[in-house]
Amino acid sequence: MRTLLLLLLFCHVSSPVLHSLTFFTTLSTGIPNLPGFLVTLEIDELLLGSCDSNKKVEVKLDIAKSYCRENPEQLEWYRQQCFHFLPTSIKAYTNILMRLFNQTGGDHVVQVLGGCEWDEETEEVKGFAQIGYDGEDFMKLNGDTFTWIAQRPEAFPAELLLDANKELGTEIKIVLTQIFPEQLKKYVDYGRSFLLRKELPSVSLLQKTPSSPVSCLATGFYPHRASLVWRKDGEELHEEVDHGEILPNHDGTFQMSVDLNLSSVTPEDWTRYDCVFQLAGVKEEIITRLEKDRIRTNEVKPSNMTVLVTAAVVVLALILIGAAGFIVYKKKKAISPPSSAPDNSTELSEQLNPET
Repeated sequence: MRTLLLLLLFCHVSSPVLHSLTFFTTLSTGIPNLPGFLVTLEIDELLLGSCDSNKKVEVKLDIAKSYCRENPEQLEWYRQQCFHFLPTSIKAYTNILMRLFNQTGGDHVVQVLGGCEWDEETEEVKGFAQIGYDGEDFMKLNGDTFTWIAQRPEAFPAELLLDANKELGTEIKIVLTQIFPEQLKKYVDYGRSFLLRKELPSVSLLQKTPSSPVSCLATGFYPHRASLVWRKDGEELHEEVDHGEILPNHDGTFQMSVDLNLSSVTPEDWTRYDCVFQLAGVKEEIITRLEKDRIRTNEVKPSNMTVLVTAAVVVLALILIGAAGFIVYKKKKAISPPSSAPDNSTELSEQLNPET
């Protein structure tokens, strides 16, 4: 569900002045080696921090650490929400969901996404929320009417209950349209130079084996609003192409890749293809032509050390062969004296008979 929601958010965030704040909560029951719940906070798709049921709080980026040092009350608010409000409310929602599915136990996962978008230019604010259960969409919030929409039959009773609770609906609206936007604006103002920067990526062509697809990888770009495509003769390709997700790097930048299947392409036609990266707000494209010498591969090739070892083995073999030949030669020489050696019997006869 997270992948789908992030893709939807990426589609919405098309303006360079549109910012987003997203809380993502995961609660699990009966699953060993996993925390009971995990909450993450993202600003403009950047992970700022997280907390979990082990009472562990992590602040990820430098701007978030600086912000929390200067605004300790904000960090305390997050602690209260994480360790007191969320466990109680999420557990109650889990029990309700289990009853709707006629479940009394077992392993279950509840996912809740909530946040807001703020257009810095128009000042328009829009809240969003969605609930997933056991890996499938369960309900989502209509951000215009603040009513819930069931995503599967079992969710209809919950939709009716939530819509009937006017007090809860009012609280959700206040959080999504007032509290969250206020927090988002503070983060944007505080980290404006960081959040509004533009960084172009390095682009590489990768291939595992000669028969594998060629992957075009762009890494180190910011913001996440970007496109990466393969073109042939200047026209974007849609077939024989596999697009990967936009993924975060540890330094706050992003990476993405797109694969091209070349099984039906002759080597002579390779130069007709190129990979094109475009970053939102930047006119220039980064174009990487498909050329053999540009492709990096992790296919196993002989290293310099392998060559040296092989050469050493060959030299050693030659030495052994030479040594063996010399030994054989010496043995033959010891057994059969050379024909040029003097005849001892003739010499002795001449000495005894000098007149001969």
